[in-house]
Amino acid sequence: MRARLTKDFFFESAQTLPQVPPGHKCASMHGHSFRIEVSIEGEVNAATGWIYDHAQIGKAMRPLVAQLDHAYLNDIPGLENPTIELMAAWFWEKLSPHCPGLCEIVIHETPWARCSYRGE
Repeated sequence: MRARLTKDFFFESAQTLPQVPPGHKCASMHGHSFRIEVSIEGEVNAATGWIYDHAQIGKAMRPLVAQLDHAYLNDIPGLENPTIELMAAWFWEKLSPHCPGLCEIVIHETPWARCSYRGE
């Protein structure tokens, strides 16, 4: 049996988007309440009934959320232009060595805007 496991994380950060066209509102400093969905897919272990323990995802995400929460994202190496697309790839790079079966990262920057990334 295959299944997908998803765990959500939250953090608040400020950012500017330096590559937007002149006059774009996102060129000014602004903040978001980000929600990150980390999804793992794999075979369910018959003995445990799990793909693997949710705690493994939390352990991998904890230092990343601590680094980003109440931070200015542009100051973090790799996030100098912190669009949600580039943030999703940044998370993928950091998480994939620690989360076997990582299949998708979804970043919500508002309740109405999000980006889905599958490592491609």
